[in-house]
Amino acid sequence: QVQLVESGGGLVQAGGSLRLSCVASGRTFSSYAMGWFRQAPGKEREFVAVIRWSGGSTYYANSVKGRFTISRDNAKNTVYLQMNSLKPEDTAVYYCAAKIGGLGGLLPVNNYDYWGQGTRVTVSS
Repeated sequence: QVQLVESGGGLVQAGGSLRLSCVASGRTFSSYAMGWFRQAPGKEREFVAVIRWSGGSTYYANSVKGRFTISRDNAKNTVYLQMNSLKPEDTAVYYCAAKIGGLGGLLPVNNYDYWGQGTRVTVSS
């Protein structure tokens, strides 16, 4: 089992920044990758960014590329999502997720095994 706890959400004006954190506990050594997803009201959950625990390679959704940065601190079992130049369309509940196996793609929601409870981000115009 892997437990994930997100924090760092809040209300920010357009153009502002927030940093989300996701602390993992439990069998974290078994995780292959950590992803951030988001779900806006009335929409499906969508991929935002992902990082592999080993090697640290990253991948981003086109909508956030150049504005968001995912990073990890292996010693703290923590993954971060630095969000800059926020836009009202970034408003959503943000979730971190752990993918245990190395098979399958990193983008699909259904390929992740454990999820946090989410943290709400609201960007005002």
